Amino acid sequence: MRRSPTRSPGQSPRRAGSPTPSGTSRAPLFPLVLGLLLLLFVSLLCGVGLGAAGIGPGDVLRFLWAGFTGGTVHAPDVASYTIVWEIRLPRVVLGAVVGAGLAAVGVAVQAMVRNALADPFVLGISSGAAVGANAVILLGAFAGLGVWALSVSAFASALVAMALVYAVARSPHGLTPLRLILTGTALAYGFEALTTVMVFGAARGEAARSAMMWLLGSLGGATWAQVPLAAVTVAAGWVWLRLRAEALNALAMGDETSAALGIPPSRLRRELFLVTAAVTGTVVAVSGAIGFVGLMVPHVARMLVGADHRRVLAVAPLAGAVLLVWADLLSRLLLAPAELPVGVITAVVGVPAFLLLMRRGGYAFGGR
Repeated sequence: MRRSPTRSPGQSPRRAGSPTPSGTSRAPLFPLVLGLLLLLFVSLLCGVGLGAAGIGPGDVLRFLWAGFTGGTVHAPDVASYTIVWEIRLPRVVLGAVVGAGLAAVGVAVQAMVRNALADPFVLGISSGAAVGANAVILLGAFAGLGVWALSVSAFASALVAMALVYAVARSPHGLTPLRLILTGTALAYGFEALTTVMVFGAARGEAARSAMMWLLGSLGGATWAQVPLAAVTVAAGWVWLRLRAEALNALAMGDETSAALGIPPSRLRRELFLVTAAVTGTVVAVSGAIGFVGLMVPHVARMLVGADHRRVLAVAPLAGAVLLVWADLLSRLLLAPAELPVGVITAVVGVPAFLLLMRRGGYAFGGR
């Protein structure tokens, strides 16, 4: 007599043909997502209110209400309102969007190449974007595009890098994890070498400093004009990944499992490659090469909710948004009025936190 498999209390039944990788822990999803949303809201308020010119929470809420509703701002408050609405708010919103995008793409890349050390930059796309961005900063390329020159050039060079990686990594057997990692890493070194040559050959020291700030990530140039495209791209990428979460579960368990369930691994990797490249190129174009978010946040999400990508993709983008908002805030406060690159903060704060979580959780990619 066959016995049905037992389930732990509160665990939802699994559909046939929809494998769920074993996770390390399974915190209740809804309270966790609700808590992260609340934390993100508080983080946005702190990001808007704190800085070289401190603005109280009451004033922040009043200015935000006036900005969203078209209300009146009294003359003595115009300077503070401008700081909140025109400078800080687009910056923290863009930071949240970029953090969410990097975290979501990190989840996808780690499943795509089945490597726990993979992140959005392992494909070499961010290094390719850096070439285009530094061509604008150091050489004055695309000057006719005005304020859009940096973003357009970075995104265009990211697309070129994507095409090169795809062309070189493709084989008669499709896109395999090893070829993707090796090709992306090799081309990333080449792009970084080209960028270094441009930085050392710069005639102006200030231009070289700006280039280094961009290479390490910065949200200092954020404007409202940059937010819609980045937000739409990240949202579209997340929706697609969420719809393909069960396929990601199968792919993370191996190509044989994926093929046995009717999910061609090579075709799925092509789709993932295009989605991750588009999202990575977009966020890198507006924020620079901010590292570590796409590596750390997916692991933290798995520690909290297990390895099921349906749950991970609900938590990771929110956690990434919170992390980057606070990292950007610290980058503005630590040496105020000077500013540190955001990538420095994500590394300094993230590395020890990540190692501590790994040691305490006994965590391994996809399970214990």
